[in-house]
Amino acid sequence: MNVEKKKIGLFQLVMLSLGALIGSGWLFGSWEAARIAGPAAILSWIIGGIVIGTIAYNYIELGTMFPQSGGMSKYAQITHGSLLGFIAAWANWVSLIALIPIESIAAVQYMSTWPWEWASWTHEFFHGTGLTTTGFAAVFIFIIIFTLLNYWSVGLLTKFTSFISIFKIGIPLLVIILFTMTSFHPANYGRNLGEFMPYGSAPIFAATTVAGIIFSFNAFQTVINMGSEIKNPEKNISRGIIISLVIAGLIYIALQSTFITSIDPTFIAQHGWHGITFNSPFADLAIMLGIYWLSVLLYMDAFISPFGTGVSFVATASRTLAAMVSNNHMPKFVGKINQKYGIPRMAMVLNAALSMLLVVVFPSWSALASVISTSTLIAYLTGPVSAMSLRQDAKKLRRPFTGRWLPIVAPLSFVLASLATYWAMWPTTLEVILVIVLGLPFYFYYEWKLGFPNTKKAFMSSLWMLTYLIFISVVSYIGSTEFNGLNWIHYPWDFLVVIIGSIGFYIWGKQTAFKGRYFREAKDLNKTVVLPEEE
Repeated sequence: MNVEKKKIGLFQLVMLSLGALIGSGWLFGSWEAARIAGPAAILSWIIGGIVIGTIAYNYIELGTMFPQSGGMSKYAQITHGSLLGFIAAWANWVSLIALIPIESIAAVQYMSTWPWEWASWTHEFFHGTGLTTTGFAAVFIFIIIFTLLNYWSVGLLTKFTSFISIFKIGIPLLVIILFTMTSFHPANYGRNLGEFMPYGSAPIFAATTVAGIIFSFNAFQTVINMGSEIKNPEKNISRGIIISLVIAGLIYIALQSTFITSIDPTFIAQHGWHGITFNSPFADLAIMLGIYWLSVLLYMDAFISPFGTGVSFVATASRTLAAMVSNNHMPKFVGKINQKYGIPRMAMVLNAALSMLLVVVFPSWSALASVISTSTLIAYLTGPVSAMSLRQDAKKLRRPFTGRWLPIVAPLSFVLASLATYWAMWPTTLEVILVIVLGLPFYFYYEWKLGFPNTKKAFMSSLWMLTYLIFISVVSYIGSTEFNGLNWIHYPWDFLVVIIGSIGFYIWGKQTAFKGRYFREAKDLNKTVVLPEEE
């Protein structure tokens, strides 16, 4: 009974998910998307929401079938063995540990523009567009604080994030209302298609990844990765994901529209959408509109929103790394669970250290956003393949949530994730693949220690993914100039190449699934799942 009381209820779960979803994305995303695509940026958020929504549909079924901590790192290996599982887990883990420093940088960047005299010392955090030595120190301090707030139990985490999430939802809503009341220029959307899409249609898709929109929706996996710590996971996993994604999506779309319609038309006429340069987008806009007290509140929220998201992702990243240890491809001490608090403390410490290293290598919000989006999408590609492989090869498994539209949504989500990866532009795709390759020595070392159990079979079952990564990199390199390619394939024919290729890889992936040791272990876990009709 005491163990069940410690588990996370639906309200806490939604607050935890929203605390992760509404972070620096809303503070920077609307400005960046409008700068890239003009008023058509509103479509970028809708497209981004559809991409992540279709992907999440696959993981709802998988998450309710196998409710376990760090679940996102395990589904691919259940259906395709250790190598694909490692690739997916490594890519996802990289994106998660990158989320910790990106939120730290966001908080520090907003702090560096605090207008108060007593806070003048914060202006030394940034010089131009880069972090200074004191700025790096401030980012490191934030990472340490995020980690310590997770260090002493799930209970402390949920109490903190439930409170902070209410604040984080309230401020964006206040911005939407007050900005609309103060300055509302619907004509900014344009009087024709040319004004609505001043830079053409390609930037609409580019903004989806480049402006951090995919990144802003990424946090739905917080629910999946805490599967074994959730009360009634057979119901609350699906409810938590759907409720939090819908709320966050509506807020993001409304914020983008508010940003577009709040700017003075004469300012746009003078500078153009490309010329809108803000250091602290919504706070700067509030000052332009004369709402000074709201700008103060926004500076506070610009500190709190990334703070809440960073705290949430310390929890998610540590569970993901611990899950990789249980897959037998990481040192065991890293995944050791603290018996008193039930959390992987060593994983948290290692993630904090690596987060600091990432800040040094990628010392800006935009650079980290691109890495996060692409590596996340690569990891997500395995979800649709795994979900449908289980549908065709393991029909008798218990499914608390059976997605009626999964046979259609699975290939659709694979195609959309592939397109979004392509939208990240060259050379981001290649950079992410290189990061994934860096993890392979760990995999083969531990396979060697284990005596190469089914290594050949796992390799053949993962060959589709390895070939896919080469395919998407080549297409990105020779694709249209709109996406930084050589323009050997012109826009929008490059989209058609990605779509056709993706369908082929999706079919190939489904056909290579097999039932190995990890499937048998997952089958035992699945037997403990409670179906709705049994309650």
